[in-house]
Amino acid sequence: MSISTWCLMALLALSSAAIGKETPAPPTGLQHGATFTAYPGCARNGELLRRFRSPLQALRIKASLANNPGALRAQSLDPARQHFALYVPPGPVPPNGYALLVFVPPWDDARVPAQWIPVLDRTHTIFVSAAHSGNDADVFNRREPLALVAAYNVMQHYRTDPKHVYVGGFSGGSRVALRLALGYPDVFRGALLDAGSDPIGTAQIPLPPIDLLHRFQQSTRIVFLTGDLDALHQTQQARADESLQRWCVFDTTSITLLRTGHVLADAAGFARALDALSRAIDPDARKLAACNAGIEAALESALRQVRSLIDAGRFEDAQRALAAIDARYGGFAIPHSAELQRKIDARWTHAR
Repeated sequence: MSISTWCLMALLALSSAAIGKETPAPPTGLQHGATFTAYPGCARNGELLRRFRSPLQALRIKASLANNPGALRAQSLDPARQHFALYVPPGPVPPNGYALLVFVPPWDDARVPAQWIPVLDRTHTIFVSAAHSGNDADVFNRREPLALVAAYNVMQHYRTDPKHVYVGGFSGGSRVALRLALGYPDVFRGALLDAGSDPIGTAQIPLPPIDLLHRFQQSTRIVFLTGDLDALHQTQQARADESLQRWCVFDTTSITLLRTGHVLADAAGFARALDALSRAIDPDARKLAACNAGIEAALESALRQVRSLIDAGRFEDAQRALAAIDARYGGFAIPHSAELQRKIDARWTHAR
């Protein structure tokens, strides 16, 4: 069983166990400074590296740590020392469990937007957000694992519906939320991107391994939420949405907030976004298969070029071409890109 499958199965088991438990009800309402103790195995640094870095990036990091294997710690933070803002709607638990929104903020403190609480109540949605996870925090070592810790622990303690576990954020936090949705489609079934997004399939946001990308294509809904007066982020959104379509991610929708600049969505906008998240659309199987076949054919053509350059002894050209493949295709090119990198290194060293 792959680690990504194990992550999904572990979370499903948590939810199923929570639904069947006859234990004292955990607290509801607003909780400031909530703490958690469990750290999910699928959020350890080695797995973060596999999901959030391209194959060649991962190889370089591992090579730099070859003489110091302890430098890549199993996990970058102690969950018991972190604090979260948590809101659980009062009243009976929904039959299938709560929806869950893990929110990545651009600010440093942990807070629940007050204007969103009535919407959370109506939609039976739990909201959780970490402290010290703002734009100044390290993405790989802090913002990403904190979101995963939040999702895992909330699912341990509350009955949640795995089909309605979402990640979201505002501004810079929204850009991290997209990374999390792409890297962990076995955890998050949707992403609420409020005024912040980036193209995927770049050196900055590499594609994950192919099994995860296919799950992202098949089961993740992306909801963009942007003010009509926020010209910069409207442009960002258009570029991000175009890249999603290019990589065969078709379940996207955009909500434009009228007379709104670069500010957090109001209650009405947030309600529209949550409603849109809950209306996932299964992709057309033929369209998805044809799109992926086109990606695979283009990748194979690019790989053949690298192999030809290696055979011709043009190692610098081969390295540049392989770097371009790594930046564009990321984990989609596993294991070919890593194998070709090792071949270039070996042949180049021998030639010298």
